Parts: sequence; structure tokens; C-alpha cells
Amino acid sequence: MGRVLAVCVSPQKGTQKQNVGSARFLPNWGIEGDAHAGTWHRQVSLLSHEQVEAFRARGAVVDHGAFGENLVVEGFDCKALPVGTRLRCGSVVLELTQIGKECHAHCAIYQAMGECIMPREGVFARVLRGGTISVGDELTILEGGIPMRAAILTLSDSGAAGRREDQSGPVIRELLEAAGYEVVHTALLPDGREPLASELRRLCDGDLADLVLTTGGTGFSPRDLTPEATLEVVERPAPGIAEAMRWHSLQITPRAMLSRAAAGIRKGALIVNLPGSPKAVRECLEFLLPTLAHGLEVLKGTGGECAR
Repeated sequence: MGRVLAVCVSPQKGTQKQNVGSARFLPNWGIEGDAHAGTWHRQVSLLSHEQVEAFRARGAVVDHGAFGENLVVEGFDCKALPVGTRLRCGSVVLELTQIGKECHAHCAIYQAMGECIMPREGVFARVLRGGTISVGDELTILEGGIPMRAAILTLSDSGAAGRREDQSGPVIRELLEAAGYEVVHTALLPDGREPLASELRRLCDGDLADLVLTTGGTGFSPRDLTPEATLEVVERPAPGIAEAMRWHSLQITPRAMLSRAAAGIRKGALIVNLPGSPKAVRECLEFLLPTLAHGLEVLKGTGGECAR
């Protein structure tokens, strides 16, 4: 486990980076506002604090960012990590793409010291998953694949008013975590269209979740507007998911035909409406999860097409 000691950016290439304390990392781009961000493989540079300190012990007077590094990390020998290593810091996931670099134009540090540690000690990465990194945040090596992020939204007027306990949300969380998902957000919203539509836009457009599951609001009551809110925001409907869920539920109860649940894709996230009762939630989600996993892999570009 490592710790971030500096987050450095520079608005222009060729200028020394400054420690700004906190910055936003954008997927497949780099650090917002940093001159070296872009759609290439060296979006973020990292340097070990221990190597900086060893260089200072040889007489160098350098501040964080002087070598052009974006992140100064304590606890990792960055250059010892193989290319392809994935590092996680909060919601941010970085993938190492290059170790060291060729130095074509010797910097002021080289002129003063006769050497510079960045070409041999620095490493470079691309941003797989975005978010914010701040000084003091923990950095860990991510073993295995990146877990899919899930958000759970419970729709209930009485629940949002504190008059009723949410029983379906915890069931969804239990099943998701058992299947290896990371539940990153839960919310209890009143029934209706606009609160849900607004929250769905926020989660999908901000790349905050890969799978968004709603529970409640799919029936015939005048306030049951979850499908309308979902279809308002999705860019590509996925009707087969809701159809399969209704078919499965019809094997259990004929009342399943009254479900108006919908599903669809917005940006890089899949939205699925689940029933409101804990029992129906469990039955439907246990049926859906194995196939949803494949669909999400295809959506996120980590899985093959069905015909392959």
C-alpha cells in the first residue's frame, strides 16, 4: 500500500508542475487541466518519494513536480512494478504503460546535478477509471480485474419521508456484493419522474457507476413513474432485459404481467428497473445477474460479442 504525497499539474508543457493538492482524473485522458493529458499512453506520470529523497540527499534542491511528475507516491518502488499493473486510489484506476523514458533535452535539474531521476525512475500510466485524487489518499495495487461499480436507487414516497424502512435495497446490495460488484452509491428517492431522472443522469454522465438498479415504482399507481423516468434518460433501450424478467416472474405469479419495468443504456452505464418487493427483487436479480455480467463486459469493452 502506498500514499499520495503530491498531486502536480502544469497548464503548459515545458513548465514545472506545481503541487495543487487535489485534481480530477478523467478516463482515457489524464488530469484535468494538465498539459500532458490526452488520448495517448502517457497520461499520468508517477515518481517514488523514496527516490526523490535519495536524490535530495545527494544535494539536489527540488520541489514536488520539478521532474515533471504528476503523482509523488510513498511506499512503492514505481519502476519495479511491471507494465500492465493497475493501481487504485479511491475511485480512480490507473494502468502502468511505460517505465522510464528517453530524455532528449536535458532539464535544469540535469544541468545542475549531471543527472535526472525521471528518465530511469519515473513511470507512466493511463486512466482507466476517473475520479479525484488528493494528497494523503491511499494507493493500492489492484489484483485481478476491475470490479464493476453498482448504484442502488430505491423509489418510495413513504421511505423517502422516513415512514417506511427500505427492505429491497439491502437485498440488492447483498446479491451484488456476492457477485463481485462494488456498490458505490445507494439512495432512497420519492416516487415520481424528475428526482429519479436527475439522479440517473448524474450517475451515468459522471461515470459514477457501471450498473444502476432501481427498485419500486414499476406498477400501476399514479406515482409509479420509474419506467417513464428511465426511458426519458436512456440513449439505447434494452427491452430484452425487462421482457426476460417478466417472463421469469410469470413462472411464479401471473401478477408479473402488471410490471412496467424498463431497461436501457446511457453513456457507459446500464440501467435496470427491478420490482419493489424484497422477494420479487431476489427472484429477478438472481435470474438476471449471470447474463447482465456478460452484457456489461461488452458495454465496457472488456468482453467479446455473443457470436464469438
